[in-house]
Amino acid sequence: MSLKPDGYRPRLLDELLDRRLNGFGAVEVAGTKFCGKTWTSMAHGNSIVHVDDDAVKQMVTLDAALALEGARPHIVDEWQDVPKIWDAVRRKVDETGNRRGQFILTGSSTVDKSSVSHSGAGRIVSMRMRPMSLFESGDSSGTISLQALFDGEFEAQQVETDVRMLAYVICRGGWPAALDGDAELVGDLPAQYLDALFGASAPRCGLDGHTARRVAMSLARNVGKTLTYKTLYADVFEDESPERANDSVLYQRLEPYVSFFNNQYFIEEQRGWDAPIKSRSRVRSKPKRTFADPSLPASLLGMSPERLLYEMQLFGNLFEELCLRDVRVYASAMCQVPEPSVYYYADADGLEVDMVIELADGRWGAIEVKLSEEKVPEAEKSLLRLRDKVAANPAAQNKEPSFMAVLVGKATFCRRTPAGVYVVPITSLTV
Repeated sequence: MSLKPDGYRPRLLDELLDRRLNGFGAVEVAGTKFCGKTWTSMAHGNSIVHVDDDAVKQMVTLDAALALEGARPHIVDEWQDVPKIWDAVRRKVDETGNRRGQFILTGSSTVDKSSVSHSGAGRIVSMRMRPMSLFESGDSSGTISLQALFDGEFEAQQVETDVRMLAYVICRGGWPAALDGDAELVGDLPAQYLDALFGASAPRCGLDGHTARRVAMSLARNVGKTLTYKTLYADVFEDESPERANDSVLYQRLEPYVSFFNNQYFIEEQRGWDAPIKSRSRVRSKPKRTFADPSLPASLLGMSPERLLYEMQLFGNLFEELCLRDVRVYASAMCQVPEPSVYYYADADGLEVDMVIELADGRWGAIEVKLSEEKVPEAEKSLLRLRDKVAANPAAQNKEPSFMAVLVGKATFCRRTPAGVYVVPITSLTV
């Protein structure tokens, strides 16, 4: 009997989860708390055990095999609370001749794989889940397809956009539980998430909750930048000069918090891109540390939808986070292996492009993000400069982009400029 919850909103990763279940014995659905992992897993499973229940945790700590009892596909929710469940699942898959679609593991934090005896390769496959995109939450018409842009398909159309709505969905976030809430409660769920992260999860990992919040606030204040440890240190430890601390001290004091945020899927690194596959820039560029959802930096900085309308620079920064979240969701839902990567581009000549999406076959598309349509000419210049630079690079294998686009907040048309750049409101985009 299906466990599919009443009122379940379909997710773009439903198809990918079905595909993974048809190809592997077990699937790990990993992502930040509250993003909908359990409900999505229940929509595909026939039984479930919740390892974060104290009584269940004690039972399966004694014997991990007890967590695997139930009709297949069987869901083990928050498996990371008892890491040896991983090995138990891997063994069960082996014992059944690698029969497909037996288990779904959900996890809201990573586990040090040194604590398990086997990687699970070939038996357990992982997929990343993020908060809802605007299309999934019903806030995008979905008339423009990211996949279609790669395939050269585009249809110009008139659109209606609402800046107030954008401020609202940034502060509300893509949390399934927040979608039907009262407008006055728009920031409650991200605030609750942050309280739990700093008040419970951080201390459980041996970290100071107050320091964790200050590190997160520094990341929010510098959202969209390639932040150095020196800047972080100056924000977090105001009474100490970062100039007096060597690189080793900066790293030792801050890295545990940055790693903790990564392990909790609270932040996600966006790495630098260059056209040659062996380019040093892909490895050596400092990553941007972006948030799982734009509502998190909005909450950390005390933003409400109304206040955000009067903070245009910050509005633009958080709008970029919104677009990045959605593009990552849509790229994941393209069901390619490996999952398409979403990079940024920056070079020594001062050229910066917000997103470069690269597919496994080498095709790539470039995206600039602008809150208003008036900034499209500026964004177009950056995109064309990038196109020309790649075309002139003898080491680039795929010289021409499949598409160039500007994602905008306020616009009246989805259109193609004479130079071939698409102008697409984020409220029109889907996979």
